[in-house]
Amino acid sequence: MDIRQLRYFIAIVEERKISAAAERLHLSQPPLSQQLKAMEDELGTKLVERNGKFLGVTEAGKALYKYALQMTQLMEEAKIEVKEVGSGESGKLTLGINTFSVAGLPGLLQQFHNKHPKITYKIHQNESSQLCQLVRDRIVEIAIIRLPLELNDFSVIHLQTEPFYYITAQKKQPYHQQITLADIENHPLILPSTEGLGVHYMILEAFSKAQLKPNIIAECSDISLLLDLVASNLGGAIVPETVINQYKCNNIHASKITETELSASTALISLKNHYLSKAAVNFTSLLTEYVFSKTRN
Repeated sequence: MDIRQLRYFIAIVEERKISAAAERLHLSQPPLSQQLKAMEDELGTKLVERNGKFLGVTEAGKALYKYALQMTQLMEEAKIEVKEVGSGESGKLTLGINTFSVAGLPGLLQQFHNKHPKITYKIHQNESSQLCQLVRDRIVEIAIIRLPLELNDFSVIHLQTEPFYYITAQKKQPYHQQITLADIENHPLILPSTEGLGVHYMILEAFSKAQLKPNIIAECSDISLLLDLVASNLGGAIVPETVINQYKCNNIHASKITETELSASTALISLKNHYLSKAAVNFTSLLTEYVFSKTRN
């Protein structure tokens, strides 16, 4: 039996006449009678029997009718859910975000949730290189990463480029609003991220190009702990502008680093030549609109 035959049977039971059921289904009577007989032959039992002018339903027919209602209802629900997933109104958004992600991301996700309340979320936070692997493995569909990285496998949307800031405890004598790497060289420095990864590499490369050797006393990939260490006067740190905007740094003084070579670019990646869910497409549109509006302002 198939779902079409079950719908036929429901109509026969509810109309109690082949002629009435055929009219309801926009069929002629003979094909409908043939379908009923085919179901009875397949199941090896009578489903209906004549009771005067009307059809009566056998016990076997009653059992089939109960399951037919459930199965056709499930089929309708499946159609609705699949259409909603296809349109981005339902389903799951799987998103990877870098430790230093887009400022305002929580508010952006809330805005997306307001537009698409049936969407659920799976969010992974990790270093950019690890996020690339998560996208390759299809654990997340899209990820917000820090450049530079090798991205031949990915479709890339560049989001923004931002400067770096040198942050210190306010109790220390504050620097001017802008500062150079040479000014920082001899001061104790806590590097965000860890050796061999994104921001860590960019900072060391900038010092190297300036022929300077920083006084590194610690590495810390947890941004909240990093800010606490800076606030406690253990040392200063170099962080992207997003960190300044994203965290309330009441006990921290920030000075913009003037070297143009030290800047951070953010991008949204997805796996090239692979299907992207409508939820991911809709979020990508919202994110790019948000970033574009921020750059205009």
